[in-house]
Amino acid sequence: MDALDIVKAIKFLKPNAEFSFEGTDYDSINWTVLEGKAPSWQELEVAHQAVQQAEKQAEAEAAAKRQAALGKLEALGLDEDDLRALGL
Repeated sequence: MDALDIVKAIKFLKPNAEFSFEGTDYDSINWTVLEGKAPSWQELEVAHQAVQQAEKQAEAEAAAKRQAALGKLEALGLDEDDLRALGL
């Protein structure tokens, strides 16, 4: 996991936590605000997988919505060039 992945995993598990750390060193995490017990590295790895899955799901849903919208626009006789011309 890189630093951004660590931040996302921590925020997934402890949304109200405030913390800092150096690089990707778990032992350097300085918990400024933490409700309850600090998550272990293993818990962060599991959360990282959950975050990745949620992001993939959101991307797939957005792509499906876009395709559905394009289908509706095509039914109205519009295409992507028409939408760009309208600033959409």
